[in-house]
Amino acid sequence: MKTIRYTLLLVAALLTLSPEVHSQVETSLEGSKNLRGLNAPDDGFITNPMLWADVPDPDVICVDGYFYLISTTMHLMPGAPVMRSRDLKNWEIVSYVFDKLTDSPKYDLREGTVYGRGQWATSLKFHQTAAERSQGKPGRFYVLFAPNEAGSTGDTYIYSAEKAEGPWKLVSRMRHFHDCSLFFDDDDRVYVVYGTGEMMELKADLSDVIEGSHRQIFEREADETGLLEGSRLIKHNGRYYLLMISHVWAPGRHRREVCYRTDNLKGTWEKNTILESDFGGFSHAGQGTIVDSKDGDWYGIIFQDRGGVGRVLTVMPCRWIDGWPMLGDEEGKIPTHVRPFVSGEPRRGIVTSDDFESPKLNLCWQWNHNPVDDAWSLTERPGWMRLRTSRVVPNLYLAPNTLSQRMTGPTCSASVELDLKHLKDGDYAGFAAFNGHSGVLRVSKKGKKLLLDMTEQEVFLTDRDKSVERVNEVVKESVELKQTKLWLRIDGDFKPGRDIANFYYSLDGENWIRIGGDYQMRFDYRRLFMGTRYALFCYATKRIGGYVDVNSFTLRNE
Repeated sequence: MKTIRYTLLLVAALLTLSPEVHSQVETSLEGSKNLRGLNAPDDGFITNPMLWADVPDPDVICVDGYFYLISTTMHLMPGAPVMRSRDLKNWEIVSYVFDKLTDSPKYDLREGTVYGRGQWATSLKFHQTAAERSQGKPGRFYVLFAPNEAGSTGDTYIYSAEKAEGPWKLVSRMRHFHDCSLFFDDDDRVYVVYGTGEMMELKADLSDVIEGSHRQIFEREADETGLLEGSRLIKHNGRYYLLMISHVWAPGRHRREVCYRTDNLKGTWEKNTILESDFGGFSHAGQGTIVDSKDGDWYGIIFQDRGGVGRVLTVMPCRWIDGWPMLGDEEGKIPTHVRPFVSGEPRRGIVTSDDFESPKLNLCWQWNHNPVDDAWSLTERPGWMRLRTSRVVPNLYLAPNTLSQRMTGPTCSASVELDLKHLKDGDYAGFAAFNGHSGVLRVSKKGKKLLLDMTEQEVFLTDRDKSVERVNEVVKESVELKQTKLWLRIDGDFKPGRDIANFYYSLDGENWIRIGGDYQMRFDYRRLFMGTRYALFCYATKRIGGYVDVNSFTLRNE
């Protein structure tokens, strides 16, 4: 009945359209329901960006009434976060595919780093084989990703799980596939599409590729001289659709999402631009996927670069017009508001406050590179996060066990309470807006004195190994401390033209004193390649054994 009701409304609307528009929209009954409310007020609706935080390279599927989203987090551990939502508005992290990567000492901040590398552009799928169906067994979740590394450290990983919440188990390793898409066909044959229009078939058990199966499924057009990657392959009504980001580096050319389609994987592919839209005072969006609810609702999930906060996610209607998944509103633009898939869901977020009462680390947190497991604890002092020094290092960018989570737009504010009494001479502890360019609230122990300063730090990395060559540091303001209990706060403003962080400290948790002035946050794809993150740290420059206790992380965001 619901489908009939929407169809009647659409037919009534068609009577008022011109013959040309009538002809175009008549082919697009499918996916039309989610056009309602595009210009509706904010109350109850999704306001774009759907996730105003760093969630790049998305893949999204819908299984049993839940949408599942996976994203790139590169050098952060645990990695490959799986997020879940019923309404496309309220998201929560439900698992990570892996705790650590161990192919190289670089993952441990030794002999180089993996800043901006590591896990990239993960593909997420759910598949139930014919054998599983006949035996009454459920299907399984699968992920595939290839680290952005040279040699064997860049080999592709495939993981699988019975539930998206995990546990995830490693299935196989194989050759590198850049920005790849895993794809299960209706006959249970399995493929990976990668690079710019390359495809290989995998063995049925996913253990490796089938040698000799490589195909170049299409060739670039003459005007496709720039970026053309980010493969996401789906099948709909018997036809195959490959979505990719395209960006020609030329005047007047914009980032866009293109789609290639074919009726046969061995046949000819044709191409169409399905989205070319700026949004919200920022540049054009591109790279993502489309997803359906199996009930006629189709959505596009596409990321947009937004400076210091990183690459954010937008959601929009997907309408099937002349057999193409056209994204955006009636004018092909990213809408400000979108009707949620379901109403009345409780508010959830992937960035959250934490009182550290749980003996397990909240899923909102990730470590900078692999953590040193015996150098942090939530149980040695219940209700506190203890960060111990475990290695003598020269700077923050080589510090083990830096704990972080995303900053969010349009504005955010987070504060932490620190107990500093167990720092040793030469130790540094504090709170940062962490990126390749970082604004850092840092407490140093010098002899018996404690000094708080606000510094601006910029890291320089080698191209090959991402080794830290040097860190330029400018101290903006310093204050000597007479007590070991301290509260620190960082406010972020990511509205268009801003990307400003401000820094504060408090001696009682109520009265805040600004320190250091405005700090200009930045996004730099050649260094960390991530949005700015809140980061807690404690490291030693002379001898190990000191530690800081963190009582709470309190987040307020708009």
